[in-house]
Formats: sequence, C-alpha cells, structure tokens
Amino acid sequence: MADIVNMELPDTDREILAAVDLRAEYVESGVKDVLDELDRDLIGLKPVKQRIKETAALLLVERARRRMGLAHETPTLHMSFSGNPGTGKTTVALRMADLLHRLGYIRKGHLVSVTRDDLVGQYIGHTAPKTKEILKRAMGGVLFIDEAYYLHRQENERDYGQEAIEILLQVMENQRDDLVVILAGYADRMDKFFESNPGFRSRIAHHIDFPDYSSDELLSIAETMLAKQNYNFDEEGRTIMADYIKRRRQQPHFANARSIRNALDRARLRHANRLFEASRGPTDAMTLSTITAADIRSSRVFAKAAAEDQTP
Repeated sequence: MADIVNMELPDTDREILAAVDLRAEYVESGVKDVLDELDRDLIGLKPVKQRIKETAALLLVERARRRMGLAHETPTLHMSFSGNPGTGKTTVALRMADLLHRLGYIRKGHLVSVTRDDLVGQYIGHTAPKTKEILKRAMGGVLFIDEAYYLHRQENERDYGQEAIEILLQVMENQRDDLVVILAGYADRMDKFFESNPGFRSRIAHHIDFPDYSSDELLSIAETMLAKQNYNFDEEGRTIMADYIKRRRQQPHFANARSIRNALDRARLRHANRLFEASRGPTDAMTLSTITAADIRSSRVFAKAAAEDQTP
C-alpha cells in the first residue's frame, strides 16, 4: 500500500489523506469480496455486474476524495432495477446494501423489501403512518420497493398511493445521506411510472436493466440450485431439463430463475413419490439424490406439448 501522509486541519481533528492506494482500498474495504460473491453466486447478468462494478468504483473514488478533503457531495444513490421476474433484482439489491455499508455510505447495510401493500393504506389517515413506519425501519439501509408502479393507481380516484409517493420523495431528497431507495419492476411499466411521476425520475441516478437468462444459463442455474440441496441430474435428466427449459420459456408467466426453482420443487416431489412407490428395500444415497428424466418428463409442460401435437 502506498505511503499515506496525514495532515490535520486547524479547526477539526479529521484526518486529511495526501494520497491513497485505490487498489488496496478496494480489497481492504471488502468491496472486492462483495463483487466476487456476486460473480460467484449469480450466473450470467454480465451487464448488471458491470454496472455494479462501475458504481462501486465511483463510490470508492468519492470516498477517497472525501477523505482527502476535496470538495464533494454525497452522490445520489437511489436506483431503479428494471427487468422481468426472477432475474436477480432482489439478490443484487442485497449485495448493493452490503457494498454501500462497507464503503460507509449507509450506517447499517440492511435491506427492507416491500410492495405497495406495505406502504399504502385502505382508508384516510392510514397511509402516512404505514409509510413512515417502513421508512423508520429502513433508515441506515436500503429500501427495496418491488413493482413500484403499483404505488399509485391513477384510474382509482380514491387511491391513497399518491400520499405514500409524496412522503417517499421528501425522504429521498432530504435524508439521502441515510437511506437508499431502489425501485424495481417490469421495464415497460417502470418507464410509464417515471413518466407519470417525474419526481422519482429526477431522484434516481442509476437505472440498471436486468436481462432475461438464456436457456443455457437457466440450465446452469437449475444445476446450481440442485447442488445446493445435494441433488443432481443424471445424464438423461439433464437433457430433458434442457428441453423443458426451452419449452417453458415460450409459455406465459415465465419468471426466469423463479420458474426454474418451482419446476425443480415439483421434480423433487415426483422423485420422492416415485421412490416411495417403488421402494421394496434399502435405497442408497445416489438414488435418493438423483433427479431423472422421468421426474421432469411428467411435467404439464410436456403433457401440453403432446396434446398440441395430437390436435388436428
């Protein structure tokens, strides 16, 4: 690490650094650990990871400038995560909270995840206390608002979401040194939300788009999910799972990794029932841990495809 010379201002006991080794700060602050963990735990999402790394670099430099006594303002850290369900938005928000805490931009580093129902009341006088209670819990950390466009339903004249929005905007501006707000949801709906709520757009500095996973990435995600529970595919099971993913992606309500997790839960259910029905004696660990083609092929995805093939 480069030599650091300390100078002391006459009117304060705060240390002013004359030089700083950014690479050493990157490692010693723990930022490297957070980004390495992000790379390790999340498959794909290269553009998202790149944006997070760029944001981390900006914050690291700004922290160094502050410690060197250079003129600075706390950067605006409120964010928007746009993408389809199951693309890792909540997971990245958790990592971002950790990152901001390690760099000293938030006091606690916790994440409070909410939806409209947590913020908006059902009658007059109900919304303000609900919203303020959530904000109180989130202070010092990150407030993650999923499907943020549901905060205000313009078609409903008696909707109380606008009150929650006004409170949020005020806190986002006046207490941005102690709270980071991340808004999340579908890309097209988030665009419309910002168009109808320009106050939010002006306070959001970082807009990050989360792409859908490819079929190969989803298969890798499936294998990773199984491995964490000490399961695995056999060779044919892996092939059928790849086929399942391609078919499922073309169907409605597909939610990326979330849909894969649900499919694996059902496959494990079929696997357990298959073993139980066939059990006539001891079952070894490999059999208890191997998902086969039969456990996946029984899915309604294949049944629907077979029915469509038979339709004249």
